[in-house]
Amino acid sequence: MPRQLERSSIHDETCPRFQEALETVGRRWTGSILMAATQGARRFGEYRAVIDGISDRLLSQRLKELEREGLIARTVVPTTPVQITYSLSPEGEALLEALQPLVRWNTRRAVRNTRTLHDAGGARA
Repeated sequence: MPRQLERSSIHDETCPRFQEALETVGRRWTGSILMAATQGARRFGEYRAVIDGISDRLLSQRLKELEREGLIARTVVPTTPVQITYSLSPEGEALLEALQPLVRWNTRRAVRNTRTLHDAGGARA
């Protein structure tokens, strides 16, 4: 039996929070930057080296956004020259942990879609 929608449900506080979360993780390059951080990228050049196709300007912009949102921690090391490092904040780690069920879902979905395409192709032959 289909679930019945409540008329006021779209306006409660969970809907904007849900939308905000999707927009945060759905921005172009955000996922790549967070994954690069989990794989050990610390300096700007390391992020740039492992994220194919991102411009310096966009990488800088995304790192600033992720820092402002508390997902990336920026550390200034007072050396000569000054070094700036980036790492996942505890909030960023929590986000990636929260996304793991979505990653598993998408993996299962991709496998199912591949099988469906394979089966459909085999049926036509």
